[in-house]
Amino acid sequence: MTVLVTGGAGYIGSHMVLELLEAGEKVVVLDNLSTGRRAAVPDAAELVVGDFGDETLVSELIRRREVEAIVHFAAKIVVPESVADPLLYYLNNTASARSLLACAVAEKVRHFIFSSTAAVYGEPEQNPVSEDESLKPVSPYGRSKLMVEWMLEDAAFAHDLHYVVLRYFNVAGADPAGRSGQSFPNATHLIKVAVQAALGLRPDMEVFGTDYPTPDGSCLRDYIQVTDLARAHMAALRHLRAGGGNLTCNCGYARGYSVLEVIETVKRVTDVDFGVRISGRRPGDPAAIVAANDKAREILGWTPVHDNLDEIVRQAFEWEKKLQAEQAAR
Repeated sequence: MTVLVTGGAGYIGSHMVLELLEAGEKVVVLDNLSTGRRAAVPDAAELVVGDFGDETLVSELIRRREVEAIVHFAAKIVVPESVADPLLYYLNNTASARSLLACAVAEKVRHFIFSSTAAVYGEPEQNPVSEDESLKPVSPYGRSKLMVEWMLEDAAFAHDLHYVVLRYFNVAGADPAGRSGQSFPNATHLIKVAVQAALGLRPDMEVFGTDYPTPDGSCLRDYIQVTDLARAHMAALRHLRAGGGNLTCNCGYARGYSVLEVIETVKRVTDVDFGVRISGRRPGDPAAIVAANDKAREILGWTPVHDNLDEIVRQAFEWEKKLQAEQAAR
């Protein structure tokens, strides 16, 4: 039997592919390569270039490869872009996910793992935020993901479909062995932007708002290392295969760092003092959001091993240097 990974040529998806292959799984990656790259998919996995909303393609893949589980990463993820172009996000993240789910139900795929987001909480009333917190997304990105959570819940009630929803907090770092990392050049992830500034790939970097109700006025976030996150997905797959029930879990470390703290960490780890510009707040950014992760630990048996900001920054820095060397060699 095969695991279908949508978005498996992208940042988080490629790390999941590595974990699946190490576990001896058969893997098919479906990716349109709009932000992913071919080189991120190992030879041991099959890469199919196409859209996850293409029902004819997906149904054929499921049948031909005997897919028994889908791990769905493919999505647009930039909050300000979602505010500027909400219909694009509802088309790609929500409508296409409905098509993917329809294929899963029609072809009797029993296990579905969904990449959701902490953005479904909006501005939480307390931190760390638990999975029972009110869901009040403040951006079209967060709403587009929440709609998929609702569709999954309803589809599972009506059909023989079992799911785990993993709500990510801020994903960062790279594979410790240097096999994969955040490779999209225009990514907006804070740590990637900061290490690019440290390497001189950007003239400086921008901080959006220092007047939030946080200790230093900048946004506070929970940063989770990408391999730890991929292993949470592996734990979710084992949970479903063992007959575990439908589940929604946060994925984070239950502690936060401010934007300014992260920047200072990048400067210290890289030993580079780069320029920082202060700008106004961006629409859709909550002041602070930190994960309560008890459910992932207790139900999935997930134990993070890379909960160290210095290590995460160093991984991101080394990966960015590797990408820079690859470009120079072309």
